Amino acid sequence: MKTKMKVITINVCGIRASQKKGIFEWLKKTKADFICMQETRALEEQISDESFLIKGYSRYLNVAEKKGYSGVAIYTIHKPIKIQTSFSKSIFESEGRFILAEYENYSIASVYFPSGSSGELRQNLKYEFMDYFEKFITKEINKKKRLIICGDYNIAHTKNDIKNWRSNQNNSGFLLEEREWMTRLINKIGLKDAFRIKCKETDIYTWWSNRGNAYNNNVGWRIDYQMVTDNFAKKVKNVSVYKDKKFSDHAPLIINYDI
Repeated sequence: MKTKMKVITINVCGIRASQKKGIFEWLKKTKADFICMQETRALEEQISDESFLIKGYSRYLNVAEKKGYSGVAIYTIHKPIKIQTSFSKSIFESEGRFILAEYENYSIASVYFPSGSSGELRQNLKYEFMDYFEKFITKEINKKKRLIICGDYNIAHTKNDIKNWRSNQNNSGFLLEEREWMTRLINKIGLKDAFRIKCKETDIYTWWSNRGNAYNNNVGWRIDYQMVTDNFAKKVKNVSVYKDKKFSDHAPLIINYDI
């Protein structure tokens, strides 16, 4: 018997800011099984009141040591066997970029990749993070684990995932090395882009710059993903990006699975 499972991922660009824009009122109506958030930018005590909670859901956080920075969360109606907040012993341990909820038959994670847009130092750290992530995923796949890895990857994979691809080829997030890494993740490592399994359209994005009139003109990037292992790929039922209301500079990616 098939069971439906709804998974939402969104970079909230500050959970307190998105709360003021009504994200929790919307999330309560979605009846999602899992809500994966990135860039929460808040300590647990700063979001302990009812306006940040959803009835029937448990919340799991990984908070950055640096106040008001990074951070990820998972809200879920399903009690996990174990929560994991690291996949590498590295400098990223303190940045709150990863949380994974483990269940008997699968695991689901919220991950926030570094941005390299501020300069060469952060770009090199981004490559380092990608390398750690690839090793972790390879190890998990070799164990035959079933994974859904949600998050802001800060990479648009192909020219179909970005509006102005020609002018962005030398910019972080669309560099050749980043895109080739995404291709390797899919073609060799064994993850699949769940959105692309069901949607081949080229004008659907999940992030828009605050500069100019990018959102209204749909000059965007698709950098938010739900990457799944092969054993989950056939279970993707439908996919969508929610744009009726704007909660941050990212839009929620919603995917329904038959498990």
